[in-house]
Amino acid sequence: MKSESASGANRPPTTRQRTDRDLGDCARVLAEIHEHDGYPVNWPALPEAWLTPPALVASWVAELHGRVAGHIGLSRSDAGDAAPGLWSARAGTGTDATAVVNRLFVAPWARGHGIGALLMARAVTESKARGLHPVLDVVASDTAAAALYERLGWQLLATVEQQWGPEQKVAVRCYAAAT
Repeated sequence: MKSESASGANRPPTTRQRTDRDLGDCARVLAEIHEHDGYPVNWPALPEAWLTPPALVASWVAELHGRVAGHIGLSRSDAGDAAPGLWSARAGTGTDATAVVNRLFVAPWARGHGIGALLMARAVTESKARGLHPVLDVVASDTAAAALYERLGWQLLATVEQQWGPEQKVAVRCYAAAT
């Protein structure tokens, strides 16, 4: 019989750089989250490709009890991101001075262990190491995510409306990490 500490039951969550071998687990967790919370709003035809957008510069997973429990990415700004332009206009810099935090999710079974904050800290640290200011966009209806960002001291830049398709307009809250 294993003790709790030997089985890992008392171990805190950890983060590490995501590898290609993690993509299947990440896609399965993402599917669970989509069913539970509706994130992402539009389910991608190829979830593994959605997790590896062309502008991606780094990504991490969180593990809890030996399982992938969360994910976060860090990307260069692209045309669909609103926060980089808002922050850059306020800071008097170009959007190339930003890093976009994206693809953050935590499995429903793993919530309440600080995984979202742990992943955010990892992305912020990497952004700053690259000399970039972290920003992000989040669907306005995702109040749990917005509450996390605000608890972590992120500043709301604006709420904007984006056209995601011919018949889909979405309100997006744009945040920047505290300076």
